[in-house]
Amino acid sequence: MPVIKVNNRDVHIQELNKGAAETVLMIHGMFSNLSVYYFNIAPILAEHFHVVMYDLKSHGMSERTLHGYDLNSMTDDLNALMEALYLNSVHLAGYSFGGLIALKMALRFPDKVKKLVVIEAPDPKDEKARGIIDDYSREFLEHYVENFTDTTKVKMGKRQMERNHRMYEYLFYQTSIKSDMIAEKDFLDEPQITLLNKETLLLYGADSNCLETGKELNEKIKTSELTPVPGDHNIPIQEPVLIANMINTFFMN
Repeated sequence: MPVIKVNNRDVHIQELNKGAAETVLMIHGMFSNLSVYYFNIAPILAEHFHVVMYDLKSHGMSERTLHGYDLNSMTDDLNALMEALYLNSVHLAGYSFGGLIALKMALRFPDKVKKLVVIEAPDPKDEKARGIIDDYSREFLEHYVENFTDTTKVKMGKRQMERNHRMYEYLFYQTSIKSDMIAEKDFLDEPQITLLNKETLLLYGADSNCLETGKELNEKIKTSELTPVPGDHNIPIQEPVLIANMINTFFMN
C-alpha cells in the first residue's frame, strides 16, 4: 500500500493508469476511505484517466491526527498532495464532505482544478444532513468488509474489524472533526460560491436528504448541472457503475 509524506504526515494513496494524459483526483467522505471508489468506480474511470485516490487524515491507512478537519486545512493537504505527485491541474471529484473539500479547492486554487464533480455534498448547517454521515459510515463499513475479501482474496478477521471500529471511535470521540465541520456551517452561504466558474456536475440521490442542497448549489453555481441518481446519500455504493459512467462522460466531454 503506497504511503507518501504530505505536510510531514503519512498519506495512503492509490493510483491507476499513471500513463494517461489527464488525471482525476477523488476525495472520499468523512468516516470512510478511498475504497469507496477503488473497488468499482475508479477502474471504470481508469480506462481513460490517471486516477488518484487518497485517504484523508485519520482515515483508512493515513496517519492519525487530532486536529485540522476544517476546509482550509483539508484543501491545504490536498494542494500539498498534488505538489508531491507533481500534478499541476486535475479533474476533481468529491463525495459527501469530500464534495465540500472539492468545492473549497476549486475556490481557493482555481488554476489547479479543471472540471468538478460534487457527489452528495451536505449543507454543513443542516443537522439532518450531518446526521446521515453517521448512517453512511455504518453502511460503508459493511460494504468495505464485503468487498475486502473479493479484492484482496483475504478474509477480514475479527482483529481487522476491531481496528476499523477503533478508527471510527477515534474520529468520533477524540478528534476535532465534528466541531470543525460545525464551524463550516456557513460555507455554502458565502458569496464566493456564486463566483465559481468551473464546469460542475452535481450528483445527488433522488431520495437523499441532501438533494435540496444540490438544488441550491445548482442555482448558485451558474456553470453547474444537477443530475438526480436513484438512491439516497449512499449512491456511490448503491449505483457505482452509473456514477462512474456519468463522471467519465462529464470529464471526457
